[in-house]
Amino acid sequence: MTEHHTVAEHDVPPVLVAVGHDPMDAALELAVHVAVREGCGLHLLHVLHHVAQGPEMVLVDIVDLEHAARLVLGAAEERARDLLPEGLPVSTQLVWGGPVSSIVATSKDTRMVVLQRRPLSRVLRVVTRSTSSGVAAHAHVPVVSVPARWSPPGSGDAVPVVTVGVDVPERAENVLRAAVHEARGRGATLRVLHTWSFPGAYDDIIVSRVEHERWTERATSDIREALSGLGEEATGLTVEIEARHAFPGDALIQAARTSDLLVIGRHDPLVPAGSHLGPVARAVLREAVCPVMLADPRPRHHWTTHRQHADVV
Repeated sequence: MTEHHTVAEHDVPPVLVAVGHDPMDAALELAVHVAVREGCGLHLLHVLHHVAQGPEMVLVDIVDLEHAARLVLGAAEERARDLLPEGLPVSTQLVWGGPVSSIVATSKDTRMVVLQRRPLSRVLRVVTRSTSSGVAAHAHVPVVSVPARWSPPGSGDAVPVVTVGVDVPERAENVLRAAVHEARGRGATLRVLHTWSFPGAYDDIIVSRVEHERWTERATSDIREALSGLGEEATGLTVEIEARHAFPGDALIQAARTSDLLVIGRHDPLVPAGSHLGPVARAVLREAVCPVMLADPRPRHHWTTHRQHADVV
């Protein structure tokens, strides 16, 4: 069963928000920020995954589950309408299926997927797996995972910071482009973070002071070159480049504490399509205290906004 209710027609692809049973305030706040900035609407998706407990209970279970699902979706729609300015549409969809496959299938007609990350223990995450990781590995568009306890900064706070993790600068064009777009839309400083390390016990032995300085200079130069390759897209942004010796997962998780958004690539662009997330991306999705955007390093169609001026909220 698939139910699709379109509230208003709009020619700009919407932001897709996967709606769960928990309150969705954090995910909706971020999704509304993007929708207002890009001049698009929201599409709220709730996925029903049901395993029947017996033939005689199937119909009762389906009726009860659908009723509960409609209540959940309705509450999210009401909250979205409260947050969105008049004129931007909200649509809703209720589907039966697996959460990851359903969200991925729906994402092809949207500009971004926003998920809310529940505060689960590490052990429970291993057992249940992560919807965010599964969707981020296969979605057709960027995926943003928002911690449930996150809230947007107030208007009087310091200048926002968008941090982007860069592994190999010459292969990071599309990840950098996504981060630049987010930084410009938020009026934020763009912090480009590059780290390097060597396996295990060899790390401290290999990395001398001279080697550290050489790696830092080379990485900084490569990052500047990659940014210049974006042309006018990156012009006028305040950019900070941080290249240092550290383990990437630890450095990114630490950087998230002083970031409004963390942008990373979902996989290496030289790896065949459909590859899964690596351990660094999974660790960042699990531990980061700010929203995390998983961008595809491979070239993709870039949705353009119909607004000339971004509204920063």
